[in-house]
Amino acid sequence: MLYRSKIVGMGMYLPENVVTNHDLEQLMDTSDAWIVERTGIRERRFFTEGKDTTATMAAEASRMALDRAGLKAQEIDAIVFATLSPDYYFPGSGVLLMRELGIVGIPAFDLRQQCAGFVYALSLADAYIRLGHYKNVLIACSEIQSNLLELSTRGRNMAVIFGDGAAAVVLTRHQQEGLGVISTHLHADGTYAEELYMAHPGCRRKVRITPQMLEDGSMLPYMNGNAVFKHAIVRFMEVIYEALEANGLQVEDLDMVIPHQANLRISKYIQEQLQLPDEKMYNNIQWVGNTTAASIPLAMCEAWEKGLLRPGMLVCTPAFGSGFVWGSALIRM
Repeated sequence: MLYRSKIVGMGMYLPENVVTNHDLEQLMDTSDAWIVERTGIRERRFFTEGKDTTATMAAEASRMALDRAGLKAQEIDAIVFATLSPDYYFPGSGVLLMRELGIVGIPAFDLRQQCAGFVYALSLADAYIRLGHYKNVLIACSEIQSNLLELSTRGRNMAVIFGDGAAAVVLTRHQQEGLGVISTHLHADGTYAEELYMAHPGCRRKVRITPQMLEDGSMLPYMNGNAVFKHAIVRFMEVIYEALEANGLQVEDLDMVIPHQANLRISKYIQEQLQLPDEKMYNNIQWVGNTTAASIPLAMCEAWEKGLLRPGMLVCTPAFGSGFVWGSALIRM
C-alpha cells in the first residue's frame, strides 16, 4: 500500500516583544535605512525571559496546529523538533515539547540543521509516513536567538538580522496521488562550515568557556556575509529547479514560492530569476526577521491565515543555512 503525507494543520507563535530598527539604533551604530537596505528587515520579535522558552513557544504553535488539524496531542505518533537554540545543551527540546503537550511514549527527533531545519524535518516526517510507520507526525520549529547575539556595534552584523519565534505543522497519512508532500531534496557541504557558525562553547577545548572568549567576542556567532550570500543565491536556485525537474514541472506550474527568510535581497533575487509575480512569492522577514528553522513554517502559516495559501496550490520551499546545508520541498496544499 502506497502512503503519502499532507499538511492538515499549521500554527505559529511570536513573542510579544517587538524590536524595531529604531530600537536597535539606541544600542549600536546603525540606522533603520542601513538595516532595511541590506536585509529588508524593519522589526523582529525577542522572547520574554520567564515566559518564553524554545519548548513553550513550540507548544503554543503546536496546539494551534493540532486544533486546526482537528487532532488531540495524544493522536500524534512522533515529533520532529528543529532548532539551533534548544532549551538545554541536553536533552533536546523534543522531549520538553512532549511534556508541555502531555504526551508520553512516542519518539521525539531533534534536528540541528539551522535554516534548513524545516525542510529536513519535513523530509524525515514524510519518509516515516510513507513507510507506514506513523500516521500523524508533529513538526515543531522554534528559535530563541536574541540572547545569542550581542546588541552592540561589535555584534551588529548578526544582531540586526535574527529574531525569535516558533511554528508547527501536522503531517498526516493519506493515499491521494499528487496531494501533500510531493518530494523533498536535501544537500550539505561541510567545506564551508566555519563561514557561518558559533564555535563556543564547544567540545574542542578542555575548558569550554573562558574569560577571554567573553572578552574577544569568540563566543558570538560569526558569519562571512559575502560568502554566505554568494553560496545561498546559487543553492536556492538549484534546489528549486531540482524539485521541478524531479517531478516534470516548470516554473509556471508553481503557485507560490515560500523561501527561508534569510535576507529580502535573496528572496527578491530568486523572484527575479524565476520571473515570478509578487503574488507567487511570499516574504515576512520584514516584520519577523530571520527566525532560522521556524522561518518557512512561520511564513507558510502567515500566508495561510491571510488567505494567500489555499488548498490545491503547488508550493516550493527552498532553504539554505549554516553547515552549509540546503534543500527544498515541493508541496501540493
